[in-house]
Amino acid sequence: MKKILHLSILIVTLLMLSACTSLPLYNVDKHKIDNPASSQKVYSAIKQAGRHLGWKITSIKPGKARGKLYLRKHVAVVNIYYNSRSFSIHYVSSKNLKYDGQKKTIHKNYNSWVQNLEREIDVRL
Repeated sequence: MKKILHLSILIVTLLMLSACTSLPLYNVDKHKIDNPASSQKVYSAIKQAGRHLGWKITSIKPGKARGKLYLRKHVAVVNIYYNSRSFSIHYVSSKNLKYDGQKKTIHKNYNSWVQNLEREIDVRL
Protein backbone atom coordinates (compact mmCIF):
# COMPACT_ATOMS: atom_id res chain seq x y z
CA MET A 1 0.00 0.00 0.00
CA LYS A 2 2.88 2.36 0.82
CA LYS A 3 4.42 1.73 -2.60
CA ILE A 4 1.18 2.71 -4.33
CA LEU A 5 0.93 5.90 -2.26
CA HIS A 6 4.55 6.86 -2.99
CA LEU A 7 4.13 6.07 -6.67
CA SER A 8 0.96 8.17 -6.82
CA ILE A 9 2.71 11.12 -5.17
CA LEU A 10 5.63 10.78 -7.58
CA ILE A 11 3.33 10.71 -10.61
CA VAL A 12 1.38 13.77 -9.42
CA THR A 13 4.62 15.65 -8.76
CA LEU A 14 6.02 14.80 -12.19
CA LEU A 15 2.79 15.88 -13.89
CA MET A 16 2.84 19.19 -12.02
CA LEU A 17 6.47 19.82 -12.94
CA SER A 18 5.91 19.00 -16.59
CA ALA A 19 3.02 21.49 -16.67
CA CYS A 20 5.38 24.31 -15.63
CA THR A 21 6.02 25.60 -19.11
CA SER A 22 6.08 29.34 -18.42
CA LEU A 23 9.30 31.24 -17.83
CA PRO A 24 10.20 34.92 -17.44
CA LEU A 25 9.91 36.71 -20.78
CA TYR A 26 13.22 36.98 -22.62
CA ASN A 27 13.98 40.23 -24.46
CA VAL A 28 17.26 41.10 -26.14
CA ASP A 29 18.52 44.55 -25.15
CA LYS A 30 21.25 46.18 -27.20
CA HIS A 31 23.09 43.06 -28.29
CA LYS A 32 26.45 44.48 -29.34
CA ILE A 33 27.59 43.87 -32.90
CA ASP A 34 31.28 42.91 -32.77
CA ASN A 35 32.08 44.27 -36.22
CA PRO A 36 29.91 47.35 -36.73
CA ALA A 37 28.21 47.37 -40.12
CA SER A 38 25.86 49.66 -42.00
CA SER A 39 22.26 49.67 -40.81
CA GLN A 40 21.26 48.17 -44.17
CA LYS A 41 23.67 45.27 -43.68
CA VAL A 42 22.31 44.72 -40.17
CA TYR A 43 18.73 44.66 -41.49
CA SER A 44 19.79 42.23 -44.21
CA ALA A 45 21.33 39.92 -41.59
CA ILE A 46 18.14 40.13 -39.50
CA LYS A 47 15.98 39.30 -42.50
CA GLN A 48 18.19 36.36 -43.56
CA ALA A 49 18.40 34.99 -40.02
CA GLY A 50 14.66 35.25 -39.60
CA ARG A 51 13.93 33.54 -42.91
CA HIS A 52 16.34 30.73 -42.00
CA LEU A 53 14.42 30.10 -38.74
CA GLY A 54 10.91 30.54 -40.15
CA TRP A 55 10.31 34.12 -38.99
CA LYS A 56 8.66 36.59 -41.35
CA ILE A 57 10.64 39.83 -41.04
CA THR A 58 9.30 43.12 -42.41
CA SER A 59 10.69 46.62 -42.23
CA ILE A 60 8.56 49.12 -40.31
CA LYS A 61 10.96 52.05 -40.70
CA PRO A 62 14.74 52.51 -40.72
CA GLY A 63 16.06 51.00 -37.51
CA LYS A 64 12.89 49.02 -36.73
CA ALA A 65 11.64 45.71 -38.09
CA ARG A 66 8.80 43.39 -37.10
CA GLY A 67 9.26 39.66 -36.78
CA LYS A 68 6.39 37.15 -36.84
CA LEU A 69 6.70 33.45 -36.24
CA TYR A 70 3.84 31.05 -36.94
CA LEU A 71 4.33 27.53 -35.56
CA ARG A 72 1.37 25.18 -35.47
CA LYS A 73 -1.23 27.05 -33.36
CA HIS A 74 1.32 29.46 -31.89
CA VAL A 75 2.14 32.98 -33.02
CA ALA A 76 4.93 35.21 -31.70
CA VAL A 77 5.38 38.85 -32.72
CA VAL A 78 8.48 40.92 -31.88
CA ASN A 79 9.91 44.31 -32.73
CA ILE A 80 13.57 44.33 -33.71
CA TYR A 81 15.41 47.59 -33.21
CA TYR A 82 18.80 47.93 -34.85
CA ASN A 83 21.59 50.27 -35.83
CA SER A 84 25.16 49.80 -36.98
CA ARG A 85 26.37 48.84 -33.48
CA SER A 86 23.60 46.80 -31.83
CA PHE A 87 20.19 45.19 -32.10
CA SER A 88 17.34 44.51 -29.67
CA ILE A 89 14.42 42.10 -29.84
CA HIS A 90 11.31 43.00 -27.82
CA TYR A 91 8.08 41.10 -27.30
CA VAL A 92 4.98 42.67 -28.92
CA SER A 93 2.28 39.99 -28.76
CA SER A 94 1.59 36.29 -28.99
CA LYS A 95 -1.13 33.73 -29.45
CA ASN A 96 -1.38 30.42 -27.57
CA LEU A 97 1.89 31.02 -25.69
CA LYS A 98 0.45 31.58 -22.20
CA TYR A 99 1.75 35.16 -21.93
CA ASP A 100 1.04 36.72 -18.52
CA GLY A 101 1.52 40.48 -18.68
CA GLN A 102 1.46 40.93 -14.92
CA LYS A 103 4.05 38.26 -14.19
CA LYS A 104 5.91 38.87 -17.47
CA THR A 105 6.02 35.14 -18.16
CA ILE A 106 5.51 33.19 -21.37
CA HIS A 107 5.76 29.64 -22.70
CA LYS A 108 9.37 28.44 -22.56
CA ASN A 109 9.44 27.79 -26.31
CA TYR A 110 9.07 31.52 -27.02
CA ASN A 111 12.33 32.24 -25.21
CA SER A 112 14.10 29.54 -27.22
CA TRP A 113 12.79 30.99 -30.48
CA VAL A 114 14.02 34.48 -29.58
CA GLN A 115 17.40 33.19 -28.39
CA ASN A 116 17.79 31.23 -31.64
CA LEU A 117 16.95 34.37 -33.64
CA GLU A 118 19.47 36.38 -31.60
CA ARG A 119 22.23 33.82 -32.21
CA GLU A 120 21.44 33.50 -35.91
CA ILE A 121 21.55 37.29 -36.41
CA ASP A 122 24.85 37.42 -34.53
CA VAL A 123 26.33 34.66 -36.73
CA ARG A 124 25.37 36.54 -39.87
CA LEU A 125 26.99 39.73 -38.66
